[in-house]
Amino acid sequence: KKKKKKKNAIAITTAKKGSGKIKINGVPINLVHPLDIKNKILEPFFILGSNERLNLNFDIFSKGGGKVSQIYAIRQSISKCLVFYYYKYISASKSNLLKIKYLTYDKKLLISDVSRIEPKKYGGLGARARFQKSYR
Repeated sequence: KKKKKKKNAIAITTAKKGSGKIKINGVPINLVHPLDIKNKILEPFFILGSNERLNLNFDIFSKGGGKVSQIYAIRQSISKCLVFYYYKYISASKSNLLKIKYLTYDKKLLISDVSRIEPKKYGGLGARARFQKSYR
C-alpha cells in the first residue's frame, strides 16, 4: 500500500495477488478515457516491460486536486508500489534496477513535485510583476 501526492491530489495504491486487474476509484482501467490519460497511468507498467508480467491486482483511490494532478499522483503511486513490491518479494537488486529505469525515464515517477503557485502580492498585477514607476 503506497500513498503519494501531487499538489493537492492524493493517490493510494493497494497491490494484492490476483489476475492483473487495475481499478481506479472502482472503475476498471479499460473504461478510462481518453486514451492519453490511460497511457499516462499505465506508463510504470510499460517501463517495467511485458516480460515482467506480475499477477497483481491494483486498487487505486485518488481524490483532491485536478484531473491532471490526480493522474500524476496515480502513476507515482503505482511506480512506488512496484518498486516496494520488487524489494520485498523479488529481490533488492531488481528493485534498484527498476528504480533506475523509472528515474531515467521520468524523475517524477518516484520523486514528488512540490512546486506551488506563488501567491499574488500588493503593488503589482501578479506574484513578481510590479506596477511601472512614473516620475511625471
